[in-house]
Formats: sequence, structure tokens, C-alpha cells
Amino acid sequence: MIDVDPTTLTLEFLGGAILGALVGFGTKRVAKLLAVIIGVQLMVVRYLESQEILIIDYERLTAGLIGSQEQVASAEANVHWLESILSTIPVGLGFVSGFLVGYHRG
Repeated sequence: MIDVDPTTLTLEFLGGAILGALVGFGTKRVAKLLAVIIGVQLMVVRYLESQEILIIDYERLTAGLIGSQEQVASAEANVHWLESILSTIPVGLGFVSGFLVGYHRG
């Protein structure tokens, strides 16, 4: 049976909420700058590719992603899914709620 301690759950939730609020606040401040940087980078890469200065091998990129998904799937099969979900719920909910509050207030 799983022991549930309300004090521990509350502390984990509040800790996650505070961290989430800080991360959400910072994310909103940094998101526009990162969007501009990534947009400029993508435009430069697409321009260089259209001028045939840069060649991107998309088949090799997708082959690497497919191989890594198979490795992750085999590693996750050994972990009991209920235990992993129950151990992350308090911190995860606190982080997500704090992130949303920090993002909207920031």
C-alpha cells in the first residue's frame, strides 16, 4: 500500500508551484527574444539551402530520431508506470500551476 502524507504532498506542491512561477515568469521574458533568434536562424539556413551553399540530409536526421525512440521505449519498459506517475503528480501539478500563474502574471 502507498503511504500518503498530507504535509509532504503540500510541501511538494508548494515547492513545485514556486519553482513553476519563477520559471513561467522568466519564460515569458525570454520567449520573444528566443523566437526572434530562432526565426532569424531558420531564415538564414533556408536561404543558404536555397542557394545550395548548405545541404541538409533529412534522411539521416530522421533515422537518428527513430533509433533514439526505440532505445527510450526499451528502457521505459522496465519501470512500473503507476509508481512513476504517482511519484511525479504533486511536484508536476505544482510546477504546472505555478508556471501558468508566473507566465500570465509576468
